[in-house]
Amino acid sequence: MLLSLSGISRRFPGVVANDDVSMNVAEGEIHALIGENGAGKSTLVKIVYGLVKPDSGSMKIDGEHYAPLGPTEARAAGIGMVFQHFSLFDALTVTDNIALGMDNPPPMRKLSVRTRELSKNYGLPLDSGKIAGALSAGERQRVEIVKCLLQNPRILIMDEPTSVLTPQETKTLFKTLRKLAESGVAILYISHKLKEIRALCDRATILRGGRNVGSCVPSEASIGDMAEMMVGSSLKSPVKKSRNRGKVVLEVDNLCSDADSAFGIALKQVSFKVGAGEILGIGGVAGNGQEELLAALSGETKVESNTIRLKNEPIGHLDPDARRILGLLAAPADRMGHAAAPNMTLVDNAVLTGNRRERLSSRGFINWDASSQFCQRIINAFDVRTPGTWNTAGSLSGGNLQKFVIGREILQKPDILAVNQPTWGVDAAAAAAIRQALIDLARNGSAVICISQDLDELIEISDRFGTLNRGELSDIRKTESLSTSEIGLMMGGAHGVDVAHAPA
Repeated sequence: MLLSLSGISRRFPGVVANDDVSMNVAEGEIHALIGENGAGKSTLVKIVYGLVKPDSGSMKIDGEHYAPLGPTEARAAGIGMVFQHFSLFDALTVTDNIALGMDNPPPMRKLSVRTRELSKNYGLPLDSGKIAGALSAGERQRVEIVKCLLQNPRILIMDEPTSVLTPQETKTLFKTLRKLAESGVAILYISHKLKEIRALCDRATILRGGRNVGSCVPSEASIGDMAEMMVGSSLKSPVKKSRNRGKVVLEVDNLCSDADSAFGIALKQVSFKVGAGEILGIGGVAGNGQEELLAALSGETKVESNTIRLKNEPIGHLDPDARRILGLLAAPADRMGHAAAPNMTLVDNAVLTGNRRERLSSRGFINWDASSQFCQRIINAFDVRTPGTWNTAGSLSGGNLQKFVIGREILQKPDILAVNQPTWGVDAAAAAAIRQALIDLARNGSAVICISQDLDELIEISDRFGTLNRGELSDIRKTESLSTSEIGLMMGGAHGVDVAHAPA
């Protein structure tokens, strides 16, 4: 075996992240690592990559003892890792960014040539002189992969690699990974998208509660089987019942806003309406105006008063707190630092957005008992795995923090909820629960705007659908009339797809 892990354990205060985990990865194998949020996947791969030291257990590469003191030693041993969150400097070129990620980069001119050659050979075309801030999400991921490949890894770890890709970009990535595997590179692949696991991976190891609870050949197992192994029970799929669109709750008319940075996207005459009891899905590849749209809806970016109307009242000039009081709540995609303050407790984070609607303070004094109770309601309702309400937000796994953030807004019973990437980085069971919660929110009369790059999600929960491309919103169409491939083309900017239009 190329990589062998034996009895790996790692504990953090109040949490056993890995508990006696053993597994093997063969040369040329695409090996999936799957499990619920908080199951220990990220900790395990961080141990392999030298970012975290195990409390006990051992690792071997080609039968030789392996215990890296850090990522530099891991890379020297032939291990590369592409993280879920890209680490590129927007103001630098592709070549500059690649050089910064290498321990011993060659001269820049040679590196530029090698980058172009390698990216072409593996079907990952890159302009080595292009500024990173101008790259699409798919191109950014190519940079991260090429950065690893230039160091000739024998083992490549990939964490949620398709979370920001279109279906077409995902197919290209899969071709690249298969080509790498054919050349002998072992790939350790983390994803919550079980359809992808079945289509791509040779074997899968399942973690639950920090332990290895089994393995399978994904192509021979159903999605339901894998999900059941992950959660220990059968997976419940969201149930969407047909709903009639009620009275218009929110109207956006010719919304325009400037880019908030040199690499941001300006919104251009965005218009739509959303009614009570309706879920409006808005798709698009990352970096096409999603964050700018949510900022305009939430009040973080103020716009002309009449461009956004809530219950026929202009609110474009109002700040986020004033909009929350009126019933418009929002949850941004960046959970760590934007939707939640990582160094503050969960109770503190519950107060940050729930203070006014949940009446958690009086005359300037916070009612900590009521705040703690509200926080506990969120934890219970959305199965947030945490030792307690007074743990910091940063101590939660990404998926559990996502459940907390979304649950915090839903439990406040908004008239309209705008969310960006509501199930980003959460496991299949948690994603199903969040989607069902959004469906139930709409069923109870709220309007929901769901901005997402997950096509399956948008098809599953939305009543009508549009896409953002370079700050422009396509025609709004009935979701049931669209196929996944048509939506993928729309996300890429092909708004002229010949499908039936629905009234906006």
